[in-house]
Amino acid sequence: MVEFDHERLVERASDLITDRPGRVVLAFLLVTAVFAVGLSNVSTEAGTSQFASGIPAEEALSDVQREFGPSFEADTGSTQLIQRNRNVLSKQAMLRMLRTQDRLEEREDLRVASTSSAAAVVARTIDPSARTTEAQIRALERSTPSEVREAVRSNADNPAFTGSVSSDFNRKSASASATIGVVTHELPDGLSSGSAAGQGGTSPLTPIQQRVERVVASDTGDITVFGSGILADEFSKVIVDSLLIVTPAAVVFIVFFLVVAYRDLLDLLLGTATLLMAIVWTFGFLGLAGIPFNQMMIAVPPLLLAVGIDFGIHVVNRYREDLDALGVDGAMEATTRQLLVAFFIVTGTTVIGFLSNLVSDLEPIKDFGVVAAVGIVFTFLLFGVFLPAAKVWIDRRRDRIPIPTFSQKPLGAEGSRLSRVLSGGVSIARAAPTVFLAVVLVSSLAAGAYATGVDTSFSQEDFLPPEETPAYLESLPEPFAPADYSVVATLNFLDDNFESTNDGQVTVYVEGRMQRDTALEELHRMGESPPDSIVSEGRQAESTSIVTVVRSHAEEDEEFRQLVARNDADGNGIPDDNLGQVYDALLSSPAGAQAAQYLSDDRRSARVVYTTKASASQGEITDDARAMADRHRDDATATGNTVVFKAVSDLIFQSAVQSLAIALGLTVVFLLVVYRILEGYASLGLANTVPILVAVAGVAATMRLAGISFNAFTATILALTIGLGIDYSVHVTHRFVDERREHGLFVSLDRTVRGTGGALAGSMLTTTTGIGVLVLAILTVLGQFGVLTALSILYSFLASLFVLPSALVVWDRTLGFDPDRPLPESKPSPDDGTEERAKSGDVAATD
Repeated sequence: MVEFDHERLVERASDLITDRPGRVVLAFLLVTAVFAVGLSNVSTEAGTSQFASGIPAEEALSDVQREFGPSFEADTGSTQLIQRNRNVLSKQAMLRMLRTQDRLEEREDLRVASTSSAAAVVARTIDPSARTTEAQIRALERSTPSEVREAVRSNADNPAFTGSVSSDFNRKSASASATIGVVTHELPDGLSSGSAAGQGGTSPLTPIQQRVERVVASDTGDITVFGSGILADEFSKVIVDSLLIVTPAAVVFIVFFLVVAYRDLLDLLLGTATLLMAIVWTFGFLGLAGIPFNQMMIAVPPLLLAVGIDFGIHVVNRYREDLDALGVDGAMEATTRQLLVAFFIVTGTTVIGFLSNLVSDLEPIKDFGVVAAVGIVFTFLLFGVFLPAAKVWIDRRRDRIPIPTFSQKPLGAEGSRLSRVLSGGVSIARAAPTVFLAVVLVSSLAAGAYATGVDTSFSQEDFLPPEETPAYLESLPEPFAPADYSVVATLNFLDDNFESTNDGQVTVYVEGRMQRDTALEELHRMGESPPDSIVSEGRQAESTSIVTVVRSHAEEDEEFRQLVARNDADGNGIPDDNLGQVYDALLSSPAGAQAAQYLSDDRRSARVVYTTKASASQGEITDDARAMADRHRDDATATGNTVVFKAVSDLIFQSAVQSLAIALGLTVVFLLVVYRILEGYASLGLANTVPILVAVAGVAATMRLAGISFNAFTATILALTIGLGIDYSVHVTHRFVDERREHGLFVSLDRTVRGTGGALAGSMLTTTTGIGVLVLAILTVLGQFGVLTALSILYSFLASLFVLPSALVVWDRTLGFDPDRPLPESKPSPDDGTEERAKSGDVAATD
């Protein structure tokens, strides 16, 4: 086996820190300046479209939008004008809607191509010649209220009218509480407001709809504006507002606990500056690498703060333990020689935990894993090299710096109240380590089994602010006060008040020769005896397709009806011969534009849109749509937002499970190898893993107990628990081995939990609070992520201080060491049989 002399590398790094601290500090400051340049290149990406990229259902949806969208026409987008009033169908209310439409049409910068509304339908009923908005306004102005009511009643069965009024429309009283007007905008070529924009990408409609809002706001106030541009704008705003709220809150809490942990102004300033540098390095890398900042990245600064605070407190606390006896240089040499190894192990396992997210098929989760891993490496360099060098440089000149020195006493010093609390795990390890360990592991297995019932979800609402912003956020002063969000409230209003939005839709995209004689019959048969989540008419699914367009046009056009009849062998109204001729006649008719929405230009693909029940779940709709697609002989793919979101939801769960398995497996292997190389005992890696298993099981069980599902944010939480939680157990284990080489078993444990445990306690309090402030974020799911991350750190801390001591006692006894004497000075060689005897059971471990 090739020997790796890590001690020589650590010694060189330690010598560099103590011999040339000024040069080290200067080098790090220069690198910081380079990364600061990258901050200006950071771009943002928001919404759901980033998660759906590359998924088959999403690719099919893109194909549908490309093949069945308007051909040879300018790109268009629409804005909804939502009017709410006691009766929006009164003469005055409809005049307000028409006058608003007219004002918008007059603005060239709004690029209005057309407008429509229930008011326009009523006006044309009164005066069929009123084709312009101005003419429709005149028609209503000249009409009596009774004439208006009669015109409303006459349209009670007109879909063009009823589709734009709320479900409480009363024909008798000619009244409704809400209506929707539509403004169509003509956009520059190639700037369609397609689904990507609607799901959070950059939308060309955003500035247009913001201007529409300003125009409408000058009116009476019963009309509000809604559209994909406003939706995209809120996707972006919520990121900025969340950062403005979370970051200052995290800084306040972190500074408070750092004051408690450091109890010295110079150390506080140095630790805070190093944390800031870690964030600058990481986000500078983001800009230089061209990785967009998405909602998940909001969690990166708190994660870096979590690890950075832990490293910083450990350096300062360990340094203070030896300062009086060894002086500045000697204390820092002892500190770096011990902690650089521990930091390396922590960094390695944490990076493994984050990079395990690379197995995900979701790009934002991959990006999050890469950025977090790179940030942790930067944190290791800054707190492992820069901070010790800066502290040596400062402490040599402390007498000349006009800032008073406060306490230099380490946390958890012997005799303190904290030290007595921290030694509780050692007391358990003295009394009954094996029994206690068995109880803990059985309990963790039970918690893990319970956690298998955690749900998975993915929806547009995850990326939007809640309908009602909490009062404590609204009371914040500028610039921290969040924007006035309206999208979710509007979406809920539309779902509650308009029947057309209650039932959803799902699309089946069919690829095949659509001129084949049986093509239309096959499309029709696909909807026979539909599954439960699909709305049906008798035994046939309610749908819209080229089949329904053929039937509808045949009812209106005698010549076309005869053509269909001549080519309809079974008389069911669906032609099954000479389909090319039927298509030619249909596409050249007034129904041609509608037919082109369901049959591609090359006639090699078609789409069928099915109506789904509002009560059906995302999973039910997806399963049923896929089952119907499987009925078709050609390649048929179920798609639509519901199917895409369900596919993303499935990938989120798959990502969570796979990243957990990979993180856990690689972490165990890494620890076995590292402890074998560095300490000579591979089995220490197994003992080190015990508290992590306990913490992961606890976090997963808490998710189910609290009703928190795996979503785009929490999908990484289990792998993250391993990555962050291993920090605590590694510090305890590494310190224990160092102490064990000089002291007996329980003396070593006691010194470990009092020294390292004190630093861990300070780190835990600071990081759980710093990350826990994510609960203040406007996004609910981000708050859930913050709570779970804080709990994972708390569970890891408790397991490392109260479970790991028993595991280390069992490890020590299993290898047959004398509990009253230090470990052998020399590390065991691969063939000395020490660990082999333990594996074969020659050495017994008893309580």
